[in-house]
Amino acid sequence: MRRRYLLVLAICAAGSLFFSATAWAEGIPLTNVRGSEPRQGVGGVKPAEKIRDDFAQVELIFQHDTVLPDSNSAIQIKFNLEKDWHFYADSNTAPQRMNLKLTPAGKGLIFSEPVFPKGQLYFDKVTNRNLSVYSGAFSVFIPFKADVNSRTTEVEVTIDGLSCSEQLCRKASYELSKKLDISKSAEMDRPAFLISAEPRHSDGGANQIKPAVVLSLAVAAGLLLNVMPCVWPILPIIVMRLVAQAKQNKAKSIVLGFAFALGIVVFFAALAAVSIILKLGFGIIFQWGDQFRNTGFVIAMSLLMVVLALYMFGLFTFGIPASISGSNKQSGGFAGSVGMGFLAAVLSTPCSFAILTFVLAWAQTQPIPLATITILLIGIGMALPYVILTAIPGLLEKIPKPGRWMELFKHATGFVLLAIGVKLLEAVQPFAPAQGRPEKIIDILYYAVLLAVCVWMWGVWVGYNTPKAKKWLIRLAAIGLAVIFGFIFLTEPEKGLINWQDYDAQLINSAQEANQPVLIKFTADWCFSCKVLDKTVYSSRKIADLIKQKGVLAIKADTTGYDYPAAKALKEIYNEPAVPVTVLLLPGNNTPVKLHGNLIKNELLKNLQGLKNASE
Repeated sequence: MRRRYLLVLAICAAGSLFFSATAWAEGIPLTNVRGSEPRQGVGGVKPAEKIRDDFAQVELIFQHDTVLPDSNSAIQIKFNLEKDWHFYADSNTAPQRMNLKLTPAGKGLIFSEPVFPKGQLYFDKVTNRNLSVYSGAFSVFIPFKADVNSRTTEVEVTIDGLSCSEQLCRKASYELSKKLDISKSAEMDRPAFLISAEPRHSDGGANQIKPAVVLSLAVAAGLLLNVMPCVWPILPIIVMRLVAQAKQNKAKSIVLGFAFALGIVVFFAALAAVSIILKLGFGIIFQWGDQFRNTGFVIAMSLLMVVLALYMFGLFTFGIPASISGSNKQSGGFAGSVGMGFLAAVLSTPCSFAILTFVLAWAQTQPIPLATITILLIGIGMALPYVILTAIPGLLEKIPKPGRWMELFKHATGFVLLAIGVKLLEAVQPFAPAQGRPEKIIDILYYAVLLAVCVWMWGVWVGYNTPKAKKWLIRLAAIGLAVIFGFIFLTEPEKGLINWQDYDAQLINSAQEANQPVLIKFTADWCFSCKVLDKTVYSSRKIADLIKQKGVLAIKADTTGYDYPAAKALKEIYNEPAVPVTVLLLPGNNTPVKLHGNLIKNELLKNLQGLKNASE
């Protein structure tokens, strides 16, 4: 039964590759072809001479609506982009070389290269460099010559590029169409426009990478995945499996080696499917670096590097199914080899997201067959060393034997992963900075330490002889602590709930003289309990609404520094030794109400509810 299933799978895979290769061979669009037929619009919609969407308006204008046979004229493509949107102008600096491109078509017409305006400089925050872009209102001109005697022809211009704002990038694809009359009686003395005196011609795709080069680079990228630090944890298991296979007969060893390679390729086939879905289903692409604009993504990747470093230090191990790792009688099976290959590809992704993101983004700009084959070739490149090792078993004898060097190598890799995690934090923008201190990054570093403690609990506090109930109790506790600490350190309080004023003794005295209630929150940057207080009490909308409703003056008293005015007042006026402490100065009450610690929510609510409304 299993052999039948695998045979069907192999036939389907071969058929898919054959179809892709055939379609690619027949379907690559040719450029600058005289007399090519105009195409239908995107999504089957008939092209129009003017198109408008959420971020651009594009219009096709003829220099002359009617032209003489054998005469020269031109097309104007008029762009009007929404504010903050732009197209990339230079193929050498555009992400994935997705500069603005125009491809004209029309029977009986010979087109010259498009004439672009001069690009504008735009500072890209991701790459930290100036790029050449087109923004606002601009035009591109396409000269042509009419090469027929008399007829009406349909002119179509296909527009492709990457349109971006500071937050989003989308693949732009338009098809404009308009009828042009060619007549011997045409009058061409009043052109609708003149081409700029200093035009800049597009590269017309001449500098685009050739498919053969792209395919070679795809195989090279796959080979590089084998040296990614994230793959190293399972390399000993892979090598042991290959050694075990080499002890069997050569035919079976080769079959299992190809099965391992198939597992890797299956993973990349799934990525190719994602690329097709994004391209056909959504028409939206992401460029390399977009994910680093997302603070949540950067934090997650940084913490992942910390966890992987802890694995390299030996604090925990990966649990790999026995059928894959090779510890039972099924270990020599086809399915186990496929599973191990798939696992190797999956584990490469945390460290190889740069390569994979670039490939997916580039793939969405190419014909689907070429994109699919390219992604699959990355998998083939990654699988190639293992295929060679199984086909030539003698090479396995040259692999260094496990020993202390491997343990030291893992530890060194752990430090490299920690460095990568810290490097990623450079992309995190500080929030609510107090006197220049990047609080967000400090919070993430604190959480990284606590996350390491949770991982230590998970991997070291239990052993093979630990009772199952106790094992799960400890691990659930580790997960619970990781979640609680994440809530405390990684979530931001809702901004603007309470209008905090900096500590000012004169402002407090004026409020007391006017019988206005005052709430003073004594805090410090180094105070862990103060952060808990902010999360559990002062992020409450009910507390914030009461403070506003009762007209309470909310004071944030920062005692981080010894010489801060609030630090002196805490000791000299309110006789309090430490933070956090909340002081309420209530009208008609000469004694301040002091609330200590962070479990004060109910008592604070009670005091606030007892006050008169500000409007009374």
